[in-house]
Amino acid sequence: MDSSTQLAYGFVQRFNEVILFPTIALLSAVALLVFMYGCFLYIVRAADPAARAQGVKHITWGILGVVIMLSAYTIMSIAAGTFGLNDELDRANDGQMVNPIGTGGANGGATGGGANGGAPTGGVNGGAVRCDPSDPRYPTC
Repeated sequence: MDSSTQLAYGFVQRFNEVILFPTIALLSAVALLVFMYGCFLYIVRAADPAARAQGVKHITWGILGVVIMLSAYTIMSIAAGTFGLNDELDRANDGQMVNPIGTGGANGGATGGGANGGAPTGGVNGGAVRCDPSDPRYPTC
């Protein structure tokens, strides 16, 4: 990959991590709270038909909000997986330790500490290097 492709890849991945997925989680929580408030209104004010109707509206919109947010999360996860933006998730599922800050520096490599110092842990950020000769995605060490 050339540097502009890597820059775009990093931007999209960072955008998903910092803005998109947390926003989806926040809106899902809001939708769940609206649903719970609707249930509360429906139960506590059961004698008042207007309050019950308001509770049913909140329940309906809460369920719709949760469904929409889960759909958005699913679509974004599928898109991230399709374009290879979920390597950290793959590493977590494999049980590999990933150091997001890194210790090897920008030039750490797999064999030395590099210009920025640090332990020889490898990778661009000095994090874990994935190596699995049986996996076609990561054949080299």
